[in-house]
Amino acid sequence: MGRVFVIANQKGGVGKTSIAVNLSASMAHYGRRVLLVDLDPQGNATTGSGVDKSACEKTIYDVIIGETSIKQVLMHCDGDFDVVPSNRELAGAEVELIQMEKREYRLREALAPVLGDYDFIVIDCPPALNMLTVNGFTAADAVIIPMQCEYYALEGLSDLVDTLRKVKQKLNPKIEIEALVRTMYDPRSTLTIQVADELKKHYGDKVFDTVIPRNIRIAEAPSFGKPVLLHDPISKGAVAHLAFARELLGRNGFKVKGAAA
Repeated sequence: MGRVFVIANQKGGVGKTSIAVNLSASMAHYGRRVLLVDLDPQGNATTGSGVDKSACEKTIYDVIIGETSIKQVLMHCDGDFDVVPSNRELAGAEVELIQMEKREYRLREALAPVLGDYDFIVIDCPPALNMLTVNGFTAADAVIIPMQCEYYALEGLSDLVDTLRKVKQKLNPKIEIEALVRTMYDPRSTLTIQVADELKKHYGDKVFDTVIPRNIRIAEAPSFGKPVLLHDPISKGAVAHLAFARELLGRNGFKVKGAAA
């Protein structure tokens, strides 16, 4: 049965979608069966995986509102993982979900038929604490939180943790924080080091050892419709994402042999 991770942070611009795409590609590189679910109406994880979101006849929107099954919208991409695509149509699901029964559980029910087909399912959420994100939380076993080591990021993290606590109490008792991953990391910055120390003090081993650096290859890879591992496999960005995947796989009982790339 596949383990479901949701990538979430209500603050935009922290590398959330980059983590979702590159983690999926990196775990697939290490031989895991991976499904990436794009739950963001912007559809950036879709295009970042090499899928033309404007050409998709069916998307996660059709799955959420119950018009089709998730197996009918799966697409295989060059990174050797499957994608459930998204586009701007998904924005309309927010309004429609309000009128639906069990609206918080739509994604969890949709994923049930494919849980046995994958080792990991990765859900990329929108940068907001809305009904789509709540669906992601309700469907997931654990949350991966990408964040920059900045002061405002600590404030946003507190709000996110509070939301997760409420979800755990009312909707999904099994959900937990799997990882805090530091993105766009600059070890030369005193503030970065201070915030990293605060994170470790409050969250302990939830803060992963791997950090994702600022790297031009990570930034430009989506414009080529590729994970950074395919765009430039020897770049610092690709090596960092592979290291994060290895650390995550190791914590989930999977042994990874060989070098990073």
